[in-house]
Amino acid sequence: MSIISGRSSLITGGTGSFGKRFVRHLLAQHDPARIVVLSRDELKQYDFAAELDHDPRVRFFIGDVRDRDRLWRAFDGVDLVVHAAALKQVPTAEYNPFEAIKTNIHGAQNVIDAALDRRVERVIALSTDKASSPINLYGATKLVSDKLFIAANAYAGTKPTRFAVVRYGNVVGSRGSVVPHFKRLAPTGVLPITDERMTRFWITLDQGVDFVIDMLGLMHGGELFVPKIPSMRMVDLAHAMAPDARLNVVGIRPGEKLHEQMISVDDARRTVDAGSFYVIQPDAEWWKGGGWTQATPVPEGFSYTSDTNTEWLTTEQLRTMVSSAS
Repeated sequence: MSIISGRSSLITGGTGSFGKRFVRHLLAQHDPARIVVLSRDELKQYDFAAELDHDPRVRFFIGDVRDRDRLWRAFDGVDLVVHAAALKQVPTAEYNPFEAIKTNIHGAQNVIDAALDRRVERVIALSTDKASSPINLYGATKLVSDKLFIAANAYAGTKPTRFAVVRYGNVVGSRGSVVPHFKRLAPTGVLPITDERMTRFWITLDQGVDFVIDMLGLMHGGELFVPKIPSMRMVDLAHAMAPDARLNVVGIRPGEKLHEQMISVDDARRTVDAGSFYVIQPDAEWWKGGGWTQATPVPEGFSYTSDTNTEWLTTEQLRTMVSSAS
């Protein structure tokens, strides 16, 4: 039995790329009693409801994670929450820092408060590789969000609510990602590359959804989960999508890293290897191992970065992933 079966789940940012795939997956494979989709855009909700043939198990709530009162109402009777709402475009966050803070940090705190007050059982927040040793505002806001969700377990006290975080890399084909950008430019015969050395972690939407659902079932509260996923070279992605295109090196943009990181050397001191994923354990007095005492501590000096990864995608694998994400 899935932890979702027969229960009420809510997803913030539910009409985004992840949210829509998550909802479809739950409906098809997990027999939920109810799914609440919380998002800001009425047209996106209208279109998504039509795509789902107005499935009676799905309820659509107009709302914003900035609005604590609306979250308090939306969380009524909810057992599980997946927090996917965020302002995630790096240039947008750099240019609109106050807005990014309101959504990514204040919104996280509002989700936590509403979950505690409504006695939600489990909450998982989606993070990003950019939150590890961040150099841009988006990554910094997500690092603060991660810290808030982990610390929320101490605030829960005797309440049943438990919080965890899932952190993974770039999602193939998500809105605003490089894949749709390259697809638009491929007919021109020229693709822009910021740096020929650049690498990224790569995951599909389905893999991300599966990982979140699995961790909902495994979490004890306080963990930051990191899946083991492959890396790819941006040059290889460009060749996979447009083999004959000329690459125009345009330089790294403000706030952009050459390589991404999901576990830093400092975080590694609290990280264990659980087989197909890592668990960064909280550095807190209330943490008692959370059921991960049998997992293997990572080696001294370990870090998990896209350029030193042991698993790499070939051009053909990239082409297949891009095609399946279309």
